[in-house]
Amino acid sequence: MAEAALLLVTTKIGKAVATETLHYARPWLTKKAGSIAELPTNMTLIKNDLEVIQAFIKDTGGKGLIDGVTETWIGQVRRLAYDMEDIVDQYMYVVGKHHQKGSKWSYVKKIVKKPQYLFTLDEIATALERINQALIRLKQNKDWTQPIAGVGDVYATNYDSQQQLYLPGHDYSISDDELVGIDKNRDILMGSLNLEKSLDLQTIALWGMGGIGKSTLVNNVFRNEASNFECRVWVSVSQSYKLDDIWRIMLKEIYSKDQKAFDGEKLTCAELQDELKETLKTKRYLIILDDVWTAEAFRKIKGVLVDTKMGSRIIITTRSDEVASQADDGYKIKVEPLEKEDAWRLFCRKAFPRTENHICPLALRKCGESIVEKCDGLPLALVSIGSILSLKEQNDTEWGLFEAQLISELNNNSDLKHVVKILNLSYKYLPDDLKSCFLYCAMFPEDHMIHRKRLIRLWVAEGFIKQNGNCSLEDVAEGYLRELVRRSMLHVVERNSFNRIKCVRMHDLVRELAIFQSKRESFGTTYDDSHGVMQVDSRRMSVLQCKNDTQPSVGQCGLRTFIAFNTSMGSFPWFSSESKYLAVLELSGLPIETVPNSIGELFNLRYLGLNKTKVKVLPKSVVNLHNLETLSLRGADCLYLPRGSKKLKSLRHIIMGKLLDQSWLSFKSFECMEPFNGLWSFKNLQTLGAVRASKAFVAKLASLSQLRTLSISGVRGIHCAQLCDSLSKMHQLSVLEIIAINEDEVLQLEILTLSNRLRKLCLYGRFSEGTFKSPFFSSNGDVLHKISLRWSQLSENPVPRLSELSNLTEIVLSKAYTGQEINFQPVWFPNVKILFLLNLPHVNQICIHEGALVRLEELVISDLVVLRDIPTGLEHLKSLQEAFFRHMHPDFDRNLRRAIPEHIPRVYCTIRPGEA
Repeated sequence: MAEAALLLVTTKIGKAVATETLHYARPWLTKKAGSIAELPTNMTLIKNDLEVIQAFIKDTGGKGLIDGVTETWIGQVRRLAYDMEDIVDQYMYVVGKHHQKGSKWSYVKKIVKKPQYLFTLDEIATALERINQALIRLKQNKDWTQPIAGVGDVYATNYDSQQQLYLPGHDYSISDDELVGIDKNRDILMGSLNLEKSLDLQTIALWGMGGIGKSTLVNNVFRNEASNFECRVWVSVSQSYKLDDIWRIMLKEIYSKDQKAFDGEKLTCAELQDELKETLKTKRYLIILDDVWTAEAFRKIKGVLVDTKMGSRIIITTRSDEVASQADDGYKIKVEPLEKEDAWRLFCRKAFPRTENHICPLALRKCGESIVEKCDGLPLALVSIGSILSLKEQNDTEWGLFEAQLISELNNNSDLKHVVKILNLSYKYLPDDLKSCFLYCAMFPEDHMIHRKRLIRLWVAEGFIKQNGNCSLEDVAEGYLRELVRRSMLHVVERNSFNRIKCVRMHDLVRELAIFQSKRESFGTTYDDSHGVMQVDSRRMSVLQCKNDTQPSVGQCGLRTFIAFNTSMGSFPWFSSESKYLAVLELSGLPIETVPNSIGELFNLRYLGLNKTKVKVLPKSVVNLHNLETLSLRGADCLYLPRGSKKLKSLRHIIMGKLLDQSWLSFKSFECMEPFNGLWSFKNLQTLGAVRASKAFVAKLASLSQLRTLSISGVRGIHCAQLCDSLSKMHQLSVLEIIAINEDEVLQLEILTLSNRLRKLCLYGRFSEGTFKSPFFSSNGDVLHKISLRWSQLSENPVPRLSELSNLTEIVLSKAYTGQEINFQPVWFPNVKILFLLNLPHVNQICIHEGALVRLEELVISDLVVLRDIPTGLEHLKSLQEAFFRHMHPDFDRNLRRAIPEHIPRVYCTIRPGEA
């Protein structure tokens, strides 16, 4: 993890000494003598040393050479990296203030002395010298520039040890009668080996997180089906594979089955490949490639596995979705955690092996269920922990103690260390720039739905994301998130209608181990009522539960992040002058009413989250937060930013607005922020919503050239021509919401054209007849994924026109149509997964013809007060998973009960309040 800390600080130093920064810093720095003038040069030298140390640590860890002394030394490196990061942030603040004011050095000297806890340039230079001296001592303490003795033997030793770890049955050799919850995947796997399927060489892949049971399942099939193949080989590829080792292991196993001697030690890699091709070309073979980490590794291995047209098969297990995608169509098998019932059954079989039917004693059930819940369906943990508990006394005291110390047991109990090793392998082999992102997710509560947008903005604010070409930091961060999902480090809980990740979560046990790692690395810590004082050197703090009388101290030096979840803290957290480096302050959901004026002293603050608080006014000092990137006040009472907010030039996301009507049945359900003078000068702004329209703002809107998401309300007809012109000049816009000033105002959008094609569009209010025929709709038909029409009150049915938008995946119609019938004709909306029909007061008939909405998964019909018959054609919707009917006529409810479609897994219905 020190590699990630080093990566973060070297990236920050890189920005501090970049050409752009030096352009406005060097002229006045060179006027100072000695160490101040040399600040950029000295920081560059330190950066160079840290990059070499980073490479050394990475190389050493990859070769398995981390002993106690080295680990202590790495800890010292990490602390130095954290100290250096603090200095760089101070330096960037001073330089930034000078640049903004365009002042002379005498003025800069004044401002850097206020507030007093900030360093002057003299103090920064002195601190940098201390860092340099510490760096010299670190280099003396560890001779990291010399070649490592015996390095040639390291790879072989490491590979052999990992090979043993992944041999069939390494995870307690689960017997066939103990395998639970795998029948479906086993049937697919067994079927794939059937000769009648194909005589071509086929590749089958099983993928999922470490310890999920991939190897166990394959081992079961391997034992039962191997005899049907002339030649069968099991080989672990692992992260540290060497191709010549792979070829030797394969040939050794093949020759041993043929009772032939094989000595391949002297053969070159090319000779081994030729020998293997020659040996396999006349055989029907089954090869298991266990624990494949990269697609490249698989492609190299498969290149030697010839297709004999005799029904040969390759089975790979992997933690990576990318690797699994190398499988043939239909044979990519995702191995999921066990369902709750199966997990309990497996645990009891191991915990009570000698008890009839493996029944858990009543006195142990509560504790046992809690342990099983923490294992979260992970077979390796269930088997290992169950086996340990089978040796303990069966009383609630003994089991309760084990449960309370479960994470400590996993890390210290020699019989359980293999569980941690297998789970931690995925973390160990993460790229450095993903390690911090992964550990950050452990700060969220157990089973928490982590929303993509929020997580990405937090990562960016922390400085975890590296610039990559012309891609925005948010796009790079989303790539990081997808990579963590592909590596089975995070699990997708929900995707939007066009398959973009919406929410993720961490496996409970993986989260606990990540928390342990975070504390060990001083990366971050979680706090709740059961824990007293947090570690003083932690960089990040997450408060999960906290009573008013046990509010944690958050004044420790170096704190970068403070996030509160589900707490009853009624007042704004107190921060001392030691909290000057705080970059993230997330207090959403707290019942706080005021924000202290001292918040303006948090010069490093980049993320301020106050969603769903009772905050009405932000203090004037907020305008001093020149590094602020995200300001989120959605659902708070605050609708105005202080005068002078045009100074907040670093803002990337402004999210404000207050919900007035949770039912959304009234037109004015949402109140928006007022634009302030200078808002249009925010060149970095990507998200703005929701903002009230004004003549001046609409005219200057086009200058927000990086804007991607815009919600603008209070739009009048007289604004529309200028609004359409401004929108046509925005080259990044992909999400647009236009809200009329009232339900009678008509939006004139016939001339709307966009240089960038939208993914989402919401029109809130009436719009002119020519809007559907506008250039916008003709040019966005194959790109637009979601359309929402609210309060349009169209007399003509909009559904036929919307059917021409071929790639729609989500449709919302609310108060959008005044007619009586809605028909969905065959082949209409082939990609729509979500359909909302809301508040359509005159609709009394809905007909879905066969062949329409063939991929629909979620149907919501609400407040259709005169609809008495259920939609005809529901039986055609074979993909439908959920149907919600809310606030319906009592007759509709009775008709639904008589003819409820059996093929829909979940159907819910409520009648209008006050009707029976």
